[in-house]
Amino acid sequence: MLPTLPRYVEEELDGTGLAVGVVVGAFAVSAAAVRPTVGRLGDVVGRRAMALAGAGLVAVATLPLGLVPALWFLVAMRLVAGLGEACFFIGAATAAQDLAPDHRRGEAASLFSVTIYGGLAFGPLLGEQIYTRFGPDETWLFAGGAAVAAFVLSWFIPKEMGRVTDPPPRRGLLHPAAVLPGWVLLLGVTGFTGFAAFLPLYVDDVGLDEAGPFFLVYGVLVLAIRVIGARLPDRLGPLRTSTYALVAVAAGLTCIGLVPVVAAIWVATVALAIGMSLLFPALFTLAVNAAPAEERSHAVGTFSLFFDLSQGLGAPALGLAVTAFATERAAFLLGAVVALVGLATARARLPALAAPVTTPAG
Repeated sequence: MLPTLPRYVEEELDGTGLAVGVVVGAFAVSAAAVRPTVGRLGDVVGRRAMALAGAGLVAVATLPLGLVPALWFLVAMRLVAGLGEACFFIGAATAAQDLAPDHRRGEAASLFSVTIYGGLAFGPLLGEQIYTRFGPDETWLFAGGAAVAAFVLSWFIPKEMGRVTDPPPRRGLLHPAAVLPGWVLLLGVTGFTGFAAFLPLYVDDVGLDEAGPFFLVYGVLVLAIRVIGARLPDRLGPLRTSTYALVAVAAGLTCIGLVPVVAAIWVATVALAIGMSLLFPALFTLAVNAAPAEERSHAVGTFSLFFDLSQGLGAPALGLAVTAFATERAAFLLGAVVALVGLATARARLPALAAPVTTPAG
């Protein structure tokens, strides 16, 4: 969906840069709206029920995308898909953390995210090829079929995993352990959201026809870093890991924003792969470790809310910059600035949250 939705909006629906940003980020708006609630629900009904409901909603919202060629219908279906994405991610991601020992949760987050970035590595390339050779309807059928496959695989999650019969009182709408890590994640991921949404349109300016190869290399690099360096977030610690990640994101986006050549896109692709491969597991582990086991799904829901906000708010904001300056490079440069704000926040606020808790003697 990453390279095909922007093209569909621009070519078939005559949408502007702002319209592209709204469509790309629409699913994140609904996902963000329900994450705190479904996160808490995931601690009651269990991980499998959440994953099944989520995958089913994504399939239902993706398969019929071509039925009505209108922006309002596309946005509406993307909003429904966001509800499904929220449920599915909370169910699957929390199940992975449930299976990991405390001192290896960073590694578990890295390995779990390999599946996410496997989709990011091969999905855009496949989607672009299907879109170019067959058309948008076939692209939506393929993407919806992938969600159906996810629904089937979700049955293998143990039914009772994560079900709490007598849950503790709710800690408000947002779980406090996940707010600061989530905020830093939002600032770091916003730039990648701009890269994903506007690179398919920007490649024309440097004489290329497709953005798929960049997404493929990005995904493969993230897979390699996450597998080979799965223990890095645990060994380096969340502060150092997130610092390296945010520096890489800001540097890559600055490069592509200032230098309009193909080589700059490749530099940005590599830098973003390094940044995104390190940022998520470091901050995710920090949020999960700070939450009690019976509230883990609530913390995951709160943390992933900020990921949604980075797309639901970030994509339209960057799209507005593209419309105002009439160039996709504006999105990349604004994303770099936001990542630097995230770096400053991480350096100032994360040390206290990441400090080990000590028990008084006696």
